[in-house]
Amino acid sequence: MMPRAGIVVTGTEVLTGRVVDRNGPWLAERLRDLGVDLAHIAVVGDRPGDVEAALRFFAAEGVDVVCTSGGLGPTEDDLTAQVVGDFQGRPLEHQPALEERVWAVVSGLLSRWPGLDQDALRQSARKQAMVPRGANVLDPVGTAPGLVVPPPDGAAGPTVVVLPGPPRELQPMWRDAEADPLFRAAIAGATVYEQRMLRLFGIPESEIAETMRQARDAGVDLDALEITTCLRRGEVEIVTRYEPQAAATYAAFDAAVRERHADTLFSDDGTSVDQQVAELLRSSGRTIATAESCTGGLLLGRLTELAGSSDYVLGGVVAYANAVKSAVAGVDPALIERVGAVSQEVAEALADGARSVTGADVGVGITGVAGPGGGTEEKPVGLVWLSVAVGDGQRLTRSITIPGSRADVRDRATTVGLHLVRRALLGES
Repeated sequence: MMPRAGIVVTGTEVLTGRVVDRNGPWLAERLRDLGVDLAHIAVVGDRPGDVEAALRFFAAEGVDVVCTSGGLGPTEDDLTAQVVGDFQGRPLEHQPALEERVWAVVSGLLSRWPGLDQDALRQSARKQAMVPRGANVLDPVGTAPGLVVPPPDGAAGPTVVVLPGPPRELQPMWRDAEADPLFRAAIAGATVYEQRMLRLFGIPESEIAETMRQARDAGVDLDALEITTCLRRGEVEIVTRYEPQAAATYAAFDAAVRERHADTLFSDDGTSVDQQVAELLRSSGRTIATAESCTGGLLLGRLTELAGSSDYVLGGVVAYANAVKSAVAGVDPALIERVGAVSQEVAEALADGARSVTGADVGVGITGVAGPGGGTEEKPVGLVWLSVAVGDGQRLTRSITIPGSRADVRDRATTVGLHLVRRALLGES
């Protein structure tokens, strides 16, 4: 039977929505990678009773592992270690060696902020060195050590992995957690699944449902596969998990997707369009620049998110006002006056301007009506014109009308722009 897990995300700031939970989804994916079935994710505030209630719920559900995030800091309301210790029947014990390790980190703060209360900091280090009896300690990434706390001696129940709240601390610590012998014992027997991802662009998610129906009708046993689809930034992601013995079934499903969606499938190895554009630019030795209006530099931001982008990104212009389109990007004011800023001609002029201003091989121009106001019958909210000009004389220009909020229009237009760049670099029309 597949091991099962629950995740408890603690923090009133997460519960109330002031901070977006990044730990729960990240841990869920890591557990799935290990062949552990995720039962539930619970988000609770900082009250000890709420954390305990979540632990009791998961224990009643019969999970093998519970992962918690948050509540390991030095302040009085950081009580997760205490709550977990009480729940597992393991009182806290002081570990002097751990205190010295924590203190070595904390005392470094004194050199930067000499006005800090040294006695209070020492007490904080001592608090973070209180460990449930019989627990294994995970080396701290910041000041907070993690814990792997087994159930009470001789009793059934989940092993609890206690992790810090900041993702920059939790994620590196997870490597030690998944290698911990108490954790490995709790998930013994887990099946390691194969996972594959296909990415498609330019079709609705409902088309995948139809492909799955046709595959079933053709005799493909999709019940042997765990298939999830997700629409993200205008792209459809198909993530499939399966046991090794179902490899032939997945191959049949993969073939069905490729046959029906050959013109929209752009990634079968998990790479994003951002990564593909970067590799196409790097491998061809070409450079790129942008001139953006309604997207306000979002396309350039996506291009420069990847390390090494300075090899191929020269720069960009946010040409929001018409005067800037003309003065900086070189768009003829008479052209704007004649056809309007949101038009095929201006998008192409922006792409040409991006190239001429920077000397780039590839120029991208984007102009549109992001909304919620400013639309007309001829040029409604959501209308975006995009153009990519390449140094060899090739040009791709498209228009799209994007439904949704202003943020939706800007984000989706950026994705469309990247796909247009990809097609241009591949020499496609």
